Amino acid sequence: MRLPRTRRARAAASLTVLALLATASVLLGPSSAPKDAAVGDPERTAPQRAVRQQGPRPVIVPRTAWRAESVSTAPAARYAPAVKAAVIHHTSSPNGYDCESVPKTLRGVYAGHAYGRHWDDIGYNFLVDACGTIYEGRAGGVDRAVIGAHTKGFNDGTVGIAAIGTFTEGARVPEPMLDAIARLVAWKLDPAGPDPRGTVTLVSTNDASRFPKGTTAVLPVVGGHTDGYPTTCPGAALYAKLPDISARAARLQRR
Repeated sequence: MRLPRTRRARAAASLTVLALLATASVLLGPSSAPKDAAVGDPERTAPQRAVRQQGPRPVIVPRTAWRAESVSTAPAARYAPAVKAAVIHHTSSPNGYDCESVPKTLRGVYAGHAYGRHWDDIGYNFLVDACGTIYEGRAGGVDRAVIGAHTKGFNDGTVGIAAIGTFTEGARVPEPMLDAIARLVAWKLDPAGPDPRGTVTLVSTNDASRFPKGTTAVLPVVGGHTDGYPTTCPGAALYAKLPDISARAARLQRR
């Protein structure tokens, strides 16, 4: 039986529409189809977050270059699971030095720590000079979470970075030094850990710190020696620069 002319026309039109839809589906793919997303659908409403990353590794002068090994009696290094915070120091040595003389200064700091204080090694994990050169301090591997001897009560899980010089009130902190410290902090801090601009919870291991042994303390992620121990280190001038260092480190970690 033949369909009436109007019904044949409608059927033909319907087949044409279906053919066009099938062709569009093939050309555009299933992901292009409209999506019925509920209000608050995270795929539609969540902002894109920057991926946190470890800052790029800076150039680091090894211990052998400043001849630490010639007087080294360092025992086997101890390690923490991760670096949660950075503690900034100054060495209290004279400013205005020629950066070529720094290896000699480091050997002096080493002798004072290893033999004068019987620590068997330099206490700081890293030292940074006025020219922005970063030196490896305590033995154990620059890319590992070496437990230093720089902050009583809070050595475990922190990295000790010493600015070479004296940075009490009125002193000028060289820009290359600030930049190098920030790059080192961004590289050493665990990118999955706290924001460099924030705080971290640490447990004191020494009654000589500002917090009795076993006390839970909330400290800056990038703080000064004075935050955990009663001292004026790293000096008022450098301490005032810590928020700037924190912000730079955060940018390097894409926070």
